[in-house]
Amino acid sequence: MTNLAAQAMDRSGSRLARLAHRLGALRGWRRHGLAMLLGIGATAAFAPIYAVPLLVPAFTGLVWLHNGTDRPRGALALGWSFGFGHMASGLSWVGLAFLVDAERFGALMPVAIGAMAAGMAIFPAVTLLILHLTKLRGPAQVVVLAGAWVLIEWVRSWIFTGFPWNLAGTVWSFSPEPMQLAAYGGVWSLSFVTVLAAAAPAAVWPGRNRGGLVFCAAVYGLLVLVWIGGALRLAAAPTPGEAVVEGVRLRLVQASIAQTLKWDPALRREHIHQQMRLTLGPGFEKITHVVWPETAVPYLLDGDEDLRRLLARAVPPGGALITGAPRGNADRIWNSILALDARGDILAIYDNHHLVPFGEYVPFRSALPLDKLTAGNIDFTAGPGLVQFTVPGLPPASALICYEVIFSGQVVPNAMPRPAWLLNVTNDAWFGTSLGPFQHFASARMRAVEEGLPLVRAANTGITAVVDGYGRLLGQLALNDVGVVDADLPEPVTDITLYAKFGIWPVAFLIFCAVLCSLILRRFSQ
Repeated sequence: MTNLAAQAMDRSGSRLARLAHRLGALRGWRRHGLAMLLGIGATAAFAPIYAVPLLVPAFTGLVWLHNGTDRPRGALALGWSFGFGHMASGLSWVGLAFLVDAERFGALMPVAIGAMAAGMAIFPAVTLLILHLTKLRGPAQVVVLAGAWVLIEWVRSWIFTGFPWNLAGTVWSFSPEPMQLAAYGGVWSLSFVTVLAAAAPAAVWPGRNRGGLVFCAAVYGLLVLVWIGGALRLAAAPTPGEAVVEGVRLRLVQASIAQTLKWDPALRREHIHQQMRLTLGPGFEKITHVVWPETAVPYLLDGDEDLRRLLARAVPPGGALITGAPRGNADRIWNSILALDARGDILAIYDNHHLVPFGEYVPFRSALPLDKLTAGNIDFTAGPGLVQFTVPGLPPASALICYEVIFSGQVVPNAMPRPAWLLNVTNDAWFGTSLGPFQHFASARMRAVEEGLPLVRAANTGITAVVDGYGRLLGQLALNDVGVVDADLPEPVTDITLYAKFGIWPVAFLIFCAVLCSLILRRFSQ
């Protein structure tokens, strides 16, 4: 039986070796077409599919293709092809926003998806160029790929205002156990381990070798240790829902109002009444604070005293209504979160500071004759930045509107005392029933683990949820459901996480480790 098993493994290894040689020998459209398909396959590892094992053929195949590249320009083109397939499939949901007002923007949909994917594909292209310039093979090559991938993901998180969507580490957002690593090194540490594991088989084939096998086994052993370490951290944590802020009971409202109807002048008032009916439904007498989604009030709320008095009916006694709404005047407008008391007075304001390009403002407006996608002819004005959002009866929060929550290490103000929870309001109705809302929530959930802070998320069409500081779901409404989530406010994790303490330094440490390990592995492989 042992001999038969060994023969079977040899046959399997021979087939993989032939496949690796065959991929490296591909040229022209076959080479780049396969790279695009591998990039598309990698997208299935993200929410809501979470087919994480598909990352192995995607990244291993990419390395095998790269090993047949003899010029830096070829490596750039190969990385771009992989990135284009990955970004076009992973960001295809963006195009649905152009169909909300199809008469004005529908023709731009394919152009927008193509241009965005082409631009974002530059990042994997640069990653492959870095890999090519090192001229490494085997285990050292895989380590360099993982380190370069994390470095370029980090650059993507801030360059040109940043767009850190679908970072490799977020493929683990379906399970709290592996997510716990983010408390120590952010999503970046998960990205490093993920790419390392996905590309590890490329260190074994072609030319099956004992060193590659040992390396591959060590990498998958590391992945198991990450899962075990996360399980141990969760075992030592309070039972979900046990450690909560005394005297606080939240109601999050999800009315699921279609984006095509949201700003209809004949329906706007009814949308408000619909959300009030959900708010005042059974169990309201136990609620202390109500949270509505981004732009749940489709009026300039700060200047409309009569409307604020109407909304005051939805405020629990002694509590507050926290809602997204635009505010401003004829010259300037902000996308804001406002807290109202039982008299309709404004208790707190937060203005969105990280605006969505082309959605909330048009960059280089003087040179680009385009309209923004959101309602109105005036670009939104950016707020001053993250603030302590303080509402009576609640611990201080860090308020985040829409995709502000996707920026790792940039969701909590530097001021002390540190906020005790993350408040995220969003409106993903723009993207219908697509990958977008699921991917957005997966990223938001990762921020809770990184910061050790509970996340309270109210979304117009979903996903509305309460997540504790360990990334565990305490209450949730599915996409497009209509209803409310009633939940206690969890306490933050007792000790501030290492990632929250040290910020970007874990990224630098990962890059240093990647360089050091690649040098050591290169030396042993010579």
